[in-house]
Amino acid sequence: LGLLSAASCGAFSPQKMNQRRLLSRSSNLNHGQQQKNPFIRDIFDAKNQRRHSEAFDIVLFAAKIGIFFGSSTGSTEGVADLIASEFGSDAEGPFEIDGIQGSVAKKFSEYDALVVGTPTWNTGADSERSGTGWDEVYYGEMQDLNISGKKVAVFGLGDQISYAENYADASGELHDVFQDLGCQMLGYTSQEGYEHEESKAIRGDKFCGLLCDEVNQDDLTEERVENWVAQLKTEGIMDGSTTGASSPSVSVSEPIDVPIVTEPSPVASSQSSMDQIAALEAENARLRKMLEDSKMMDSVLKSEILADGYAPHYNPKTCVTMWTSPDGKQCYYTKDAPRNP
Repeated sequence: LGLLSAASCGAFSPQKMNQRRLLSRSSNLNHGQQQKNPFIRDIFDAKNQRRHSEAFDIVLFAAKIGIFFGSSTGSTEGVADLIASEFGSDAEGPFEIDGIQGSVAKKFSEYDALVVGTPTWNTGADSERSGTGWDEVYYGEMQDLNISGKKVAVFGLGDQISYAENYADASGELHDVFQDLGCQMLGYTSQEGYEHEESKAIRGDKFCGLLCDEVNQDDLTEERVENWVAQLKTEGIMDGSTTGASSPSVSVSEPIDVPIVTEPSPVASSQSSMDQIAALEAENARLRKMLEDSKMMDSVLKSEILADGYAPHYNPKTCVTMWTSPDGKQCYYTKDAPRNP
């Protein structure tokens, strides 16, 4: 049963899954038996070189991307929602910056990468140009963050016709604050298709992130978001963990099959043939019991999954089942059709 966890949740956290369902069981079987009898130890040493096909591969992924925004009229929140929808279960949020003031460091530390957005209201100002909660944390709480190396992408909103000389200026400040903290900035975009004259969000010949104009080009926003999220994935926003992330990916691969001994291994020449046969028969019986226990693990896992209340949604075309939590916010996938244990 291969499990892919799309969100970092209590029931399927790396620590809990590893402890409850696989490692405690398999390690108790293997280690305990090895200590009791050197004959068993020899078998498990050989098993490490002959890894059989009956094994569980469990890979768990933490929620890697957090989406944060500041907003005054709701337009930036709307674009944040589109971005979250495009990332799907690979992201959490969007979270309004006003709601996490005082705990910015804790919240940011939960993610390997951040997508952050702002509107522009204080047009032409040298700093604090967003007119949102970002202005309250830029040069106070955020200056104490230890997020060097974290991947960050910026998006912003502005009016390129009415404020052609200051289009989406606040996006540039948002970009610079994170860049000055040592973050790895992603998601630069072309200026083609816009009608602005100047912008403090320009770095080199590109915008420092995704810029949207919900006043004059709202019909282009959805396509721009789709293209930008695809670009971020290409640039590696979902690849690997970074400094400051508290929920790294964990991969566990443990064989739980136990070979059945059919031929005796070499023993001391002084031991009688009858003693050898008796010893092998006893070990064979023990190993057969261990094998039967290991085959029960699949049904045990499924029983626990169903007990957690996750509902299966089987796709016969891909032969993949998506299991969703009762609140619909968490899911994982298995590579077989759902079956009652």
